[in-house]
Amino acid sequence: MKSIKSFDVIVVGAGASGVGVGMALKRVGVESMILLERGKVGDSFRRWPEEMRFITPSFPSNAFGLVDLNAVHPSTSPAFSLGEEHPAGRQYAQYLDAVAGWADLPVRTGVDVRSVSYKNNGFSLETNDGAYTARFIVWAAGELQYPQRGGFTGAELCFHNSEVESWQSWKGESIAVIGGYESGIDAAFHLSRAGKSVVVIDPNAPWKKSDESDPSLVLSPYTIARFHQMEEELPKGRARFIAEKVRRVEEQNGQFIIRTQTQEIPTDSRPVLATGFQGSLSLIRDLFDWDAAEGFPILTQSADESTQIPGLFVSGPMVRHRTENGVAVLCFIYKFRMRFALIAAEISSRMQLDASPLSEYEDANMVLRDLAACCGSSCSC
Repeated sequence: MKSIKSFDVIVVGAGASGVGVGMALKRVGVESMILLERGKVGDSFRRWPEEMRFITPSFPSNAFGLVDLNAVHPSTSPAFSLGEEHPAGRQYAQYLDAVAGWADLPVRTGVDVRSVSYKNNGFSLETNDGAYTARFIVWAAGELQYPQRGGFTGAELCFHNSEVESWQSWKGESIAVIGGYESGIDAAFHLSRAGKSVVVIDPNAPWKKSDESDPSLVLSPYTIARFHQMEEELPKGRARFIAEKVRRVEEQNGQFIIRTQTQEIPTDSRPVLATGFQGSLSLIRDLFDWDAAEGFPILTQSADESTQIPGLFVSGPMVRHRTENGVAVLCFIYKFRMRFALIAAEISSRMQLDASPLSEYEDANMVLRDLAACCGSSCSC
């Protein structure tokens, strides 16, 4: 029988949020801590298609008080360490692995957390490596392992984009991509350049111009530029974009038929689902209150802590907050890293540790307290 392993803090996940918040916790002197990772450090990024790149640019501007947008700590820069402005997923995983090694973070890989329970002011975690207990948990598990697959009849006939190793090796000459946000346009861009005929289907038509400037809600400039490249450079009809909802997908005589509200679109290969992810919080759903309208966990605005269970914090792209100006969506690294220091400060306060080392996050403009201010991001020009 495996022994119980006890820690003050357990961070679940060793991706961008896990490594980032782990470094902040180490800075305040948390010694009894472990980061549990099901795969390897940065495993979600290793699952990206080979051609996929960061849509947020990296630049080694730290010395001028502008921390690299994809950095998880103010003293690091993916652009500097990788020599890339738009890193690939595997490259970024190398950066996270290097940061974890540099900080000597206590990462334990190959540990799959299967359940979490709370009792007597503490947490119990059941894993494939036996039982763990902790006073605090920071849930920083990845999303790419939990793809969103449903929504219409025949979705099981499709591939999710997270299951694709490379668009260059895709077999077939005609493909439908269901979903037109970042990953959908990314798939269409690479498939069309591989000589395939691609149709992108999304009722919201995110490729159309919007007055909203927040890239969490609309396509990023990087993706919009590639959309225009397809429009301007490809032969007519190579890439098409349809603003309709998919009703069903059928397989008939070796073809796949995608039925929308008004059209039937035949392809010779399985459609691609670029429909996002349901997130790992579904594994511990009963430990949170949930926003009925938007379906995100309700967290304290001071430190992203569960409003139902004290000591349970969330870090990463799953974090949302309802404010008087709307919903603050913290789904990019440059956004959710702004909360690392707040989680570490709250835990250090309860453990009676010195939080003053976190001033480096303040000095680097890596702390966001006023969530209402980040909602209204429309620009004058």
